[in-house]
Amino acid sequence: MKMAIRKEINHYVLRNILANVGLSTYVIIDTLFIALAAGSLGLTVLNLALPLFNIFNATGLLLGVGGATYFSLNKVKNPQRVRTLYSQLIIFALILGVIEIGLITIFLDPVLHLLGANRQTLALGRTYVGFMCFSAPLYMCNYITINFVRNDGNPSLTMIATLTETVFVIIIDWFFIFKLGLHMEGAALAVIFSPLCSLLVLSQHLRFKKRQLEWHWCLPKWQTLKTAARLGIAPFLNEMSSGISVYVFNWMLLYLAGNYAVAAYGVVANIAIVTLAAANGVALGVQPIASREFGKHAMKNAVIAFKHGLRLTIGLALILMISLIIFKRPVINLFNTEHQPQLLSYALVGMPIYFTSTVFTAVNILIIIFLTAINQGSTSFHLSLLRGYVILIPLIVILALTLGVNGVFAAMPINEIIVMVLGGVIMRSKLREMQRNSL
Repeated sequence: MKMAIRKEINHYVLRNILANVGLSTYVIIDTLFIALAAGSLGLTVLNLALPLFNIFNATGLLLGVGGATYFSLNKVKNPQRVRTLYSQLIIFALILGVIEIGLITIFLDPVLHLLGANRQTLALGRTYVGFMCFSAPLYMCNYITINFVRNDGNPSLTMIATLTETVFVIIIDWFFIFKLGLHMEGAALAVIFSPLCSLLVLSQHLRFKKRQLEWHWCLPKWQTLKTAARLGIAPFLNEMSSGISVYVFNWMLLYLAGNYAVAAYGVVANIAIVTLAAANGVALGVQPIASREFGKHAMKNAVIAFKHGLRLTIGLALILMISLIIFKRPVINLFNTEHQPQLLSYALVGMPIYFTSTVFTAVNILIIIFLTAINQGSTSFHLSLLRGYVILIPLIVILALTLGVNGVFAAMPINEIIVMVLGGVIMRSKLREMQRNSL
């Protein structure tokens, strides 16, 4: 049984990593295209806009991971409870997305000033954010659909969808930016095509023979949204913490050193998306197995799933961390298309400091998502709250004011170490309890 669980997890993890890293590859290439088309100020604008992406993604994860977890916990023994769950969440996401488009469009300049745009970056910001906001409902629906299809026993399709999306959108991105000469407008338009392409591929799940997922035209119910949100709050907070930390990072760096420091952090933050994608790939690969086994009261198998995921995520994170630290200069030079010495200087020092957090981040993501998978939403919520807000935000401000720019970069690894210690204590207790219950 132990080998069967490990093999199944490897099956899910491999496909999730390929899917997540595939999508993050598009982000990296998009960043490179923007650097070539709009230089350092383009990178600054991209980084200033990242919190908006985090809002779209976080909402999708709130409904998607939470809803899919509830779907997995009930689809075998109580299928009637989740018959219209997916449909309600998708319809709600579409309504919410349209509202977000309207608000951003109406209040575009105030939103940009709030994000940190100044005289040098405001015009580029209007162009980029004015277009990319139309992707809001598509991103949310894509995250919901990916998680439901994965939890409906079809992780291979989620992998295919994301890889297809990556290849197609990179081509579209290049065509809009360089062939049509649209520059930042082209990059923003490509953002809209990204989730749309994935959703078209995911629609093939309708042909999946073992499918339990159904579509029903129905109004979203408050209780359904509340149930999904309760289980999805941890990944929502994780994603939002990325957006809020980027926001605080941006403002502190603008205060300490200006636009080029933000551009340097933009390079680091966009590369970090790859490491986060790999960590999420492992955690989201463990989640369906852990939820299923926990739902069947097979506690021993759920513990095996966590321990195997822990080994995988630590090994992968170590490889990524070492590679990024060793090859920091060529990676930075790839994005520093204007050979801007200030950007290079900030990034060379900040990158190795920041990426010492890679292993700790990966472990924390696994712990938080596993706790959600075993219906420990409250514990997962509080750990996410500490990781993304209570500890991190004060650390950024304190270290920035005492150690300057390097202190800003050091905030992330220190935060992740503290949270990992706390999470390790919690997990040790939970695993012991589960092992006792499996006897």
